[in-house]
Amino acid sequence: MVQVSGQNVRPIRVRFAPSPTGFLHIGGLRVALFNWLFARQQGGVYLLRIEDTDLERSKREYVDSILEAFAWVDIISEEPVAYQTQRFVLYKTYIDRLLDSGKVYWSDPVDEENGQSVIRFRLPKERRQISFNDLIHGPITFDTDQLGGDFVVARSDGTPLYNFVAVVDDTEMRISHVIRGEDHIPNTPKQILLYEALGAAVPEFAHLPLILGPSGEKLSKRDAATSVVEYRAAGFLPDALCNYLVRLGWAHGDQEIFTRDEMKKFFSLDNVNKSGAIFDMAKLRWMNGVYIRQRSAESLANSIHEQVDPDFLKKCSSAPYVWSAAQVSHALELYKERVATLVELRDLVIALHTLPSLLPPPGEVLWNAKSGALLGNFVEHLGRLEELTVGTVERVLKSVCIEHEIPLPVLAKPLRYALTGQVNSPSVYALVVLLGYDEVVRRINHLRSIVE
Repeated sequence: MVQVSGQNVRPIRVRFAPSPTGFLHIGGLRVALFNWLFARQQGGVYLLRIEDTDLERSKREYVDSILEAFAWVDIISEEPVAYQTQRFVLYKTYIDRLLDSGKVYWSDPVDEENGQSVIRFRLPKERRQISFNDLIHGPITFDTDQLGGDFVVARSDGTPLYNFVAVVDDTEMRISHVIRGEDHIPNTPKQILLYEALGAAVPEFAHLPLILGPSGEKLSKRDAATSVVEYRAAGFLPDALCNYLVRLGWAHGDQEIFTRDEMKKFFSLDNVNKSGAIFDMAKLRWMNGVYIRQRSAESLANSIHEQVDPDFLKKCSSAPYVWSAAQVSHALELYKERVATLVELRDLVIALHTLPSLLPPPGEVLWNAKSGALLGNFVEHLGRLEELTVGTVERVLKSVCIEHEIPLPVLAKPLRYALTGQVNSPSVYALVVLLGYDEVVRRINHLRSIVE
């Protein structure tokens, strides 16, 4: 019996090894994050390896996208990124060594479906067990009878396959812990046999639970966007996304919000669940909103520019209504309390900057026969102020209401609609200060021209 359990006393070295046959997906980012956090918590080294041996499907654009995604979330390999396509000579050396020892062999082409000989690993003649202690799932045992016979390690042209190159790379990179998705559990016994055949140290294994859809099935695009670039473009902040992903299958008490330093301090494979984690878009949106509200207006403007809309500031300073940098910041501060993504924040701020395309207000709740005169009276009082502040605007609005013996909403609601074209908005006092006297007058007159 081959048994692997608790044998590592070597330096902690982990890796994430995506295939550039598509964009980095959300599950892959979580695996990378767990590897990175484990390395940070253990004082180890995190590495990135690009498994690009599938020459037909691997594309440079996907490699670039993967690297860009990791730069965005600040999960960076601590050594130069390894590329499998640059290591074919190394793989051939290992293959030749195993061929010479008889541990792998060229098959008889008659036995192959396509009639072409391949290189197969020679399983032990006698049935045996292969056991390892998974750091998440506990002891796992396979019989060699379960492996489907001598398995292929290289194609007819000598191109090595996944299980073989993964073992060679992890050996050469001195990987101490292989932390990956639980869908790789069936690969583990074959890889352990390959480590043994090469006389290499076998790493510890930890297989993470998968991310599941709302109904408990494998996550699909119907349930959530699956690529990291989609979340970036949709206006999710990198720290919020990582915070959400670390809580998918891992917990530290009841704490939900973690700084990066807290993640590094508290993360442990001991607290990773064995069962799959349900993806909840509503919770991700909530968490992203928390992170947005913690950010300064300047930081949010930069993130909108970089992630969502490179012309955001240009749009806010376009004629005929040119906002100052202070007005942009003021608008971001007002609306960040009401959004879950940077896209929503961008849209609300741009909408406020633009003169609303107004329809006649719906019903007397927003507009009645006296509304035009009340707004005119409000403008008259507003023009007498030496300085527009939230306090002075509030006093003017309330004084007009007292003068006309009306409840505050009777004036505040049509004013809000005139300024924003919406029935809900941030503080109407703050909006008046932000827009300024001239723009407030223009928008009120615009609404009155439509209604009256």
